[in-house]
Amino acid sequence: MKLLLIEDDEDFGAALRDGLQQEGHEVLWVRGGARFESMLLSDRFDAVLLDLTLPDADGQVLLREMRQRRDTTPLIVISARGQHSDRIDMLDLGADDYLVKPIDLGELSARLRAVTRRVHAQPGRGSALQHGALRLDPAQGTVSWRGRRIVLRERERWLLEQFMRHPTHLFSRTQLEAALYGGPTGIESNTIEVYVHYLRRKLAPDIIVTVRGLGYRLGPAHPES
Repeated sequence: MKLLLIEDDEDFGAALRDGLQQEGHEVLWVRGGARFESMLLSDRFDAVLLDLTLPDADGQVLLREMRQRRDTTPLIVISARGQHSDRIDMLDLGADDYLVKPIDLGELSARLRAVTRRVHAQPGRGSALQHGALRLDPAQGTVSWRGRRIVLRERERWLLEQFMRHPTHLFSRTQLEAALYGGPTGIESNTIEVYVHYLRRKLAPDIIVTVRGLGYRLGPAHPES
């Protein structure tokens, strides 16, 4: 599995990363919550392991915002907070599981397998994304519009996938560029505007809507015929 680990404790994070890697997982470890959203937008993960107490963010807020964006990536909370109410609150917010530190690596691996099996078996959470007449299959790298195959460049398809995975989210240009390039560019660029223009030309003029002064969001769903 490809895992995103959000954990600020150096010793615990390193031990968890090393143990998971020894079990064959690919682990991307970040020490705080500042890059949480951009990491999820720029890459696909099989699951997220999230600590609640971070130096620059509240894990509970990160989870709430993630689910509000309709990001359905499986997420397991790993926290020192062991109160029954903490577990209930996080599960109600959309966590798929909750483990209290210290944890057993074997149990974590078993829970990861169970969570990903359960999540991917649910209707509507497969690999293909649908928005009215628009369909995108990330696994196959294909896009169709009203049943007709549309050829997109890699970055055009990547941008469209971000909008389709988060259909109600308003993205700023800076957010999208940071996700596209793996971090802030620090330079003026019209890259996103160019790709949005191409998508509108190839699909529909309102497939991506501009919110003046704020950014972009996915447009209304068009009927299939």
